[in-house]
Amino acid sequence: MTTRPGSGPVARSPVSLRPDPTRVIGQLFLPGHALAGERGGRASRLVAHVLELSETDVTVAVDDLVMRFGERHRGLAGMIEQHAQRLANRLAPGVELSAGQRLLLGATFTHEYAIEAASVCNPSAVAAADQRDVAPGALRFVMSVRQIGEGHRSSIGFRTGVLGHDGRFSIDPRTPFTTTGTVEDVTLDAHLFSELGPDVDADAVRWVLDHLGPSFTSRRLHERLHELETQGDTRRDVAQTVSRFIERESRCYATHFPASSGVDERVLVPSSVAESMGLEDARFVRFVDDDATVTYYATYTAYDGSAIAQQLLATADFLSFTSSPVLGAAAANKGLALFPRRIGGDLYALTRHDGATNGISKSADIRHWPASVPLDVADAMWSSVQVGNCGSPIELDEGWLVLTHGVGPMRTYSIGGLLLDLEDPTVVIAQTKEPLLAPRPDEQDGYVPNVVYSCGALRHGGTILVPYGIADTRIGFATFSTAGLLAAMGVGHDTSDHGRPLDQEVTPHA
Repeated sequence: MTTRPGSGPVARSPVSLRPDPTRVIGQLFLPGHALAGERGGRASRLVAHVLELSETDVTVAVDDLVMRFGERHRGLAGMIEQHAQRLANRLAPGVELSAGQRLLLGATFTHEYAIEAASVCNPSAVAAADQRDVAPGALRFVMSVRQIGEGHRSSIGFRTGVLGHDGRFSIDPRTPFTTTGTVEDVTLDAHLFSELGPDVDADAVRWVLDHLGPSFTSRRLHERLHELETQGDTRRDVAQTVSRFIERESRCYATHFPASSGVDERVLVPSSVAESMGLEDARFVRFVDDDATVTYYATYTAYDGSAIAQQLLATADFLSFTSSPVLGAAAANKGLALFPRRIGGDLYALTRHDGATNGISKSADIRHWPASVPLDVADAMWSSVQVGNCGSPIELDEGWLVLTHGVGPMRTYSIGGLLLDLEDPTVVIAQTKEPLLAPRPDEQDGYVPNVVYSCGALRHGGTILVPYGIADTRIGFATFSTAGLLAAMGVGHDTSDHGRPLDQEVTPHA
């Protein structure tokens, strides 16, 4: 799929991405909602049924499984054998399963989940780390995608593409597989546990942390919490303090994908209670620190079905990710978006801490964001209900370009823009008076009507590529010329250099 921009300030591309119900993952399945209060031992009866089958019946069933599902999953046998191991506790002592019985048992307790059966939306794009084998002047990019499946559960997927020096872009075809990766514990940082809420015994929190040091393992934390549980007669609300520690710990984990998997087949799925109903609206940014270290960060909304929390993803290669809580007053709502570099030694982020307006927060710690400073912008009807950001700022010579979303009458979401001062991003230099993108008639209908929404645009030379969600159903693409976008805000632009040659000065690998 390839397209190029038009001559106006914004050009919509005919390229679009739609949900694909064939993108499935295998998940552990307990029939009859066994974990919700099964009384009749249905799962145990199914285990017994598999054990009672003849070897011939087992072979026939396994052959059928391989024929129907072998080409739908990378490593089908390994996946369902892992599920069989989860059911081993229902086997009588001394029972040994044949290879076929293990596969059939695992498959009996496995189901396919179509990760994007309902929709794909709300993408963000960043320059890829690997720029090998790209045409001169072109830029390879990685685009995150919010994928919504059964039960409105969201996950984070990826697509890749190339943006040329002339503004033409293409989206790469992807592999037929979907891979979820392996979730592992990580070393825990004490500062993530220092504030567990005003209703938690602060003295008990200090007692736990003072004996653990600045970093510690999950095992060491649980040992210390077990000691705390013995102090219920001398400390108040011990059970609540322990529960809050465990909840915070569960939000810290790592996900590792096999090196044989492609970026576009990797999917980040809910891995903690706080995000059990979804990972929503990841805002990726290629962050270059003062020592030139490059890290890809993304803030996303963790949703458990009733409450939200903000999480921070970090990766160097889109192969291994860590996830940890984002804390502080400015992270109390959705839509935190990191600036791509430090300013005067400090970290900055766009916030919507009050749920309705844009602000700027400054911090020394990427996972703690204090109260933000509101941005002084003029009111407009198209954004009268609510405003927020459409991803991390883009650095131009003229200032920080911030694409914004605004909600107006009939809960219509549109996209506009701000220009912030490079040295002091709390200062608004200019803004668009009217939306840059608003839902056209053919973009009104979908899962959530009247919405165009992006979580992150990409600049390359004089072109800005904006992938955007359409009615929370599909993904479209628009391109802006940098000069045209600045002109829409009443700002002059030197078109001779077209900005920096590559987004964030990406250096191709040798």
